[in-house]
Amino acid sequence: MHRERVTDNIYWFQSDIYAQVTAGVIAGPQWAAVIDTLALPDETLGMREFIEHDLGLPVRYVINTHYHADHSWGNCFFPGATIIAHARCRDNLIKYGVPSLESAMRKNSDLKQVKIVLPHITFNDGHMTLKVGKKNLKIMTAFGHSNDGISVLIEEDRVLFAGDSFMPIPYVVDGNVDQVVESIKQIGRMSLENIVQGHGEVILRGEIEAAVKDSLAYISAIKKAVRNASRRKDPLAFLEKVSIEDCGKSRVTLGGLAVQLHENNLLAVLEQMQEEKKV
Repeated sequence: MHRERVTDNIYWFQSDIYAQVTAGVIAGPQWAAVIDTLALPDETLGMREFIEHDLGLPVRYVINTHYHADHSWGNCFFPGATIIAHARCRDNLIKYGVPSLESAMRKNSDLKQVKIVLPHITFNDGHMTLKVGKKNLKIMTAFGHSNDGISVLIEEDRVLFAGDSFMPIPYVVDGNVDQVVESIKQIGRMSLENIVQGHGEVILRGEIEAAVKDSLAYISAIKKAVRNASRRKDPLAFLEKVSIEDCGKSRVTLGGLAVQLHENNLLAVLEQMQEEKKV
């Protein structure tokens, strides 16, 4: 697991094992808040050990940016912490998280110590705030990657933990492509110092404008490809030929996972466009 200090009392963690997934810690004078948990128990426990032993702080709050396993299944390793999330995150963990974990446990013995811990505090619209020492955390909706996505802005530092609403390659399979666009545009308007992506590296201030444009250009490219495919007799065969490079991204992104994400995106956007035509 990789760890860096982003700025005063703000830390970033990145998995060495699973999809470069990230998590964060905001340290206050008496306790800490965690943003997301990592994919596997050993890494999550390593993050907790750093907070408790190196920083000398208990974890009072855990914020889940969305319900996906690599961001929420580690809730159970912070006993006594209050979990904060969108209301739909709680619903999704009940509906999808519990059966997914049961299935995963049969395949991976490392997950036998994991249990789903549901959010205790939730909100639906707008935003809520959390004060950690002198830092004000603004917790906001950020839909698109999923229907329960949130992001966390540390206002004093202009650091945004974006969750999966911002990734090296936007991913829309469990969400809505147009909502992803709106979330990315919103991030581009926020005058940020850093973006902590849900996966991948931290984006620095001088890189943010280009990263936003690049993500929007990629989404525009896959939507164009899907529109062209939908005019063909065999749209799936057409989409099989649309490479990630054709849409402006590199296949080595996220340790090579980008190709599969890209192929899934094309199919998801095709399905979403077909559903919209039915309405």
